[in-house]
Amino acid sequence: MYCGSCMQDNSLASSLLSLGHDVQLLPTYTPIRTDESDVSLDRVFFGGINVYLNHRFQWWHRIPSWLRSQLDRPGLIRLLAGMASTNTQELGGLTLSMLRGEHVRESDELVQYLVCQGQPDVVIFSNALLVGMLHDLKNQWSGPVYCLLQGDDIFTEGLSEPYRSQVLSLIREKVQQFDGFFVHSNYYKDFMSEYFEIEKSRFHHIPLGIQLDEFCTPETSEETHFKQSESDNPDSKTTKQSLKIGYFARVCPEKGLHQLVEALGLVCKQGIEFEFRVAGYVPEQHKEYLRLQIEMSEELGFKLLYRECPDRSSKINFLQSLDIFSVPTVYHEPKGIYVLEALASGVPVIQPEHGSFPELVGRTGGGLLVEPGNTSDLADKIATLIRDDCLREQLGSSGARAVSGFSVEASASALLQALDGAMFT
Repeated sequence: MYCGSCMQDNSLASSLLSLGHDVQLLPTYTPIRTDESDVSLDRVFFGGINVYLNHRFQWWHRIPSWLRSQLDRPGLIRLLAGMASTNTQELGGLTLSMLRGEHVRESDELVQYLVCQGQPDVVIFSNALLVGMLHDLKNQWSGPVYCLLQGDDIFTEGLSEPYRSQVLSLIREKVQQFDGFFVHSNYYKDFMSEYFEIEKSRFHHIPLGIQLDEFCTPETSEETHFKQSESDNPDSKTTKQSLKIGYFARVCPEKGLHQLVEALGLVCKQGIEFEFRVAGYVPEQHKEYLRLQIEMSEELGFKLLYRECPDRSSKINFLQSLDIFSVPTVYHEPKGIYVLEALASGVPVIQPEHGSFPELVGRTGGGLLVEPGNTSDLADKIATLIRDDCLREQLGSSGARAVSGFSVEASASALLQALDGAMFT
């Protein structure tokens, strides 16, 4: 699937490479999937197939290396990934085995690559869940090792008991071995400091960043797709002049699409006409969830127009076709790349007042905040922006101007400054 953390890591690595630094982005478990140029190694460490089989069958570690290596091929992992479970309720035991360092062969392969081939000045883990191999790495390499925290709590909290408590206890113990931590928001620094019991002085704030250059020229090609979708429904209430409300993110309950559908039902009851556009990756286990939201929207009096947006250009065209944007997440978002991308497209946002959203909206002036989980408040804010052209345009313009401070180049610069003294003179 598309993963915001992988996409941010890839953008950051790409920017550092363009600045002339020697950077290697090493995928773990599965190859990364991104809508930008992929700069990661064409190799997967801790290959998901082998890790799973090693956890399930005690005899798997005796399988010949040549066979195990075949199962780590990126193409094969991509092929089988669609059948794998991403339900955290089913991954508690596997997570514990990773944290305990029980996957010795996989850990040794990565450590040996780093020490003998990669020969880095610094290593950055993109999450804390790989901390089970940190002891081995530190035994063979004396350089600094940092951890970029960007959603570890969301996965951990999704585990069932007793796994959740055991995983959290192990992480709290082992993360103390890191030399420092990076986060993309002040909210997440404060939260993770308490959650993983880490002193705040060990955190460095690296602002979230996106590639901005492709957002400069608005396109209208997206209209063709949605006008065709609309023509399929002659009873649609939307008109040519209707404003376009949009959602772009992974389609799943935690991203809050159902809350947005409910809020738009309340807007519809006020006699306000609009068009609702949804795009984003739908995991296999949430296709039924999307179908239910489409049915619910029709029952509430409006149509949900969905498309996947499989590549970067269509994503940008989609965002630039909107008038108002909202992804009312149920969880506390530690990043919020989609908010920055909407603002870069000149589209005002309406987001819950939790997680990183108050910082993003506060620094850009590009939107409104609503009480988390309050669909009436969300409906009122949407109706306000639909009715008030001046406010909508003001917020969109403010966000588009201020989002320049969230470039991936600015993120790379902040990372280099944080590492200064550890890897540079």
